[in-house]
Amino acid sequence: MATIRSVIRGIGSYLPEKRVTNDDLSKLVDTSDEWIVQRTGIRARHQAAEGEFTSDLATKAAERALADAGLKGSDIDLIVLATSTPDNTFPATATTVQANIGMTGGAAFDVQAVCTGFVYGLSIADNFLRSGSAKHALVIGAETYSRILDWSDRTTCVLFGDGAGAVVVEATMNDGSIHDQGVLATKLRSDGRHKSKLYVDGGASTTGTVGKLRMDGKEVFKLAVGMVPQIIIDTMDDLGLPYDAVDWFVPHQANARIIHATAEKLGLPPEKVVLTVSEHANTSSASIPLALDTAVKDGRIKRGDLVLLEAMGGGFTWGASLIRW
Repeated sequence: MATIRSVIRGIGSYLPEKRVTNDDLSKLVDTSDEWIVQRTGIRARHQAAEGEFTSDLATKAAERALADAGLKGSDIDLIVLATSTPDNTFPATATTVQANIGMTGGAAFDVQAVCTGFVYGLSIADNFLRSGSAKHALVIGAETYSRILDWSDRTTCVLFGDGAGAVVVEATMNDGSIHDQGVLATKLRSDGRHKSKLYVDGGASTTGTVGKLRMDGKEVFKLAVGMVPQIIIDTMDDLGLPYDAVDWFVPHQANARIIHATAEKLGLPPEKVVLTVSEHANTSSASIPLALDTAVKDGRIKRGDLVLLEAMGGGFTWGASLIRW
């Protein structure tokens, strides 16, 4: 039966110019390149310049995605921007991007699901497009985590970076089969009981401050390895697809050990895993579109490939999406 699918027509990303290596961080806190690489797989990360905001990163990624899709800002009627580090408490950072790209109609708003934000944003846009409420959507993940890190805490400041990634999604009629291009299935989950394991210790209604990121790394690792594979299993089972049907696994780039453990648990070979955490570190909601853009631009991901996305973030939130590229 013919149905509307949300097809990715363009993709783009942006990393700030400043690159910070593990050796650079060893001059700030008691750490080393060997210690960081062994535990996380991270070798470097990018950091926004003074006066460079989340909206700036998001705008540059959006402009590149629009160029890739052959569209203008005025062609877009929906922006869903995932971020944990907005420019302001309000208005939504998405509205700044809306103004920057010349989009004057439609709607633009932020979504806050921490590292799972891009998967949440893609699911929201997919529902808008399939309902007929929009034709072309920009889904963006953008973060300036360098602004909420405690630079004296060696257990967290080495893990995160700044960056942005974006996709242009178009409502397209398809046959309604698993061979269609576009978003085939998405599953989202959250569990607020785990808040204390990964959070920011500030907020408008609590402290009146922005606060700093706090994390119980061992607990996050343990829960991630347990929670993430199950939601992937549920997503694949809904479509009746075997795991070997997946061409590319593009996970949230938080920690190489978590990624490898998840892939191994699912029986996905290393050569099918897109891994960019070494250069980008954890860019939260930006990590999946950054990794996607890397793999598309270098020719790994091609039209027709089956791509599996997954992420887990503070809250806890987690989710998975299966896309025919």
